Amino acid sequence: MPDSGIVKYLVRLRFEVDGVVERADVIGAIFGQTEGLFGPEMNLNELQKSWKVGRIEINLESKNDRTRGDVIIPMSTDIGTAALIAAAVESVDKVGPCSARFTVGNIEDVRAVKRKQIVDRAKLIVRDWSSKTSSEGENLLKDVTESTRRAKVINYGLENLPAGPGVYSSELVYLVEGRADVVLFLRAGIENVVALEGTSIPDSIIELGKKKRLIAVLDGDRGGELIEKELAQVMHVEEVLHAPAGKEVEDLTPIDVINLLKTEKVEPQAPQRRQRGGTTEAPPPRAQDEPEEPVVVKAREIYPNLNGTLEAILLDTGLQEIGRFPISELVQKMEGTGGAQYLIFDGIVTQRLVESAARVGVKGIIGHRTGELNSVPDDVRIGTFRDLGLE
Repeated sequence: MPDSGIVKYLVRLRFEVDGVVERADVIGAIFGQTEGLFGPEMNLNELQKSWKVGRIEINLESKNDRTRGDVIIPMSTDIGTAALIAAAVESVDKVGPCSARFTVGNIEDVRAVKRKQIVDRAKLIVRDWSSKTSSEGENLLKDVTESTRRAKVINYGLENLPAGPGVYSSELVYLVEGRADVVLFLRAGIENVVALEGTSIPDSIIELGKKKRLIAVLDGDRGGELIEKELAQVMHVEEVLHAPAGKEVEDLTPIDVINLLKTEKVEPQAPQRRQRGGTTEAPPPRAQDEPEEPVVVKAREIYPNLNGTLEAILLDTGLQEIGRFPISELVQKMEGTGGAQYLIFDGIVTQRLVESAARVGVKGIIGHRTGELNSVPDDVRIGTFRDLGLE
């Protein structure tokens, strides 16, 4: 097969000669008997000189005093010229002294073959790409799902009370009435919660109250009032919050829960605290004549439109907004956003969030309140809207 890289068509013919001949005889017959049929510009010699016809290939075999074979003529002309040359070669009736018969087999469009090869190759490329992308997409989806997956309900105490995992690590725990309330708190990103599961206060809750601060969040009905009275008889609860009159806590939305918890009272002697290497450190107060930091000014500006949205805003070093998204996507979105310097969000600052923020270079975090923070990097500052006098 000749090199078809620069040709458009391959003219293929079959021939049969009544005698034994050589390749040179066949070539001579083709060139000799087609010469001058259509003028000098159509001679095979001239077409070869102008690179419109390539090297003619002859394949033959002699047997029983007969020679059979095929001719392949590569051409870079138009299809009309290729057909004319094919017909001219088909008119050759002698090879040397022997009678001969040439028959056109077909004219192969090399470009069509090449197009098919390109299309087939493209299909393979797309298939490989799709397979790889699908695999990468599944891995990315798994990573995103893992990073944004809400905490699962766990069992707490001998009574196997429904709770969030923060019940063990947080110094403040919210008491709710049932499992559905715990699920709602977890949807709001609040993990330090445990359910009472009835009007009789479990022993595990009584013991919990000896070690941690407790705030009860109860239904706004008669049942909620009864539980409040029961709690007052057997243990100390720092505060009791109720859903709106006639509503149960489980009927609220995550935003409603956040807003309800904003009414939580804070003792004056217990300012917002930070944890550094296991020791608690309260941020120093700002002197009256000391100007507010730019990020604090920005937080005051953002707060009215952010409060109650369950959203987070990332700012760069110039305090320009570079991302705004739901807090349920906070970890994944933050780790995928470059240049983040400050995080202001409608939620609770947790240890996991601090660690994720520090990994991407965030130096300041402002939220509604903080959970139990075991350690905070020295170059990360944490504040709350309450610190700024916004709540």
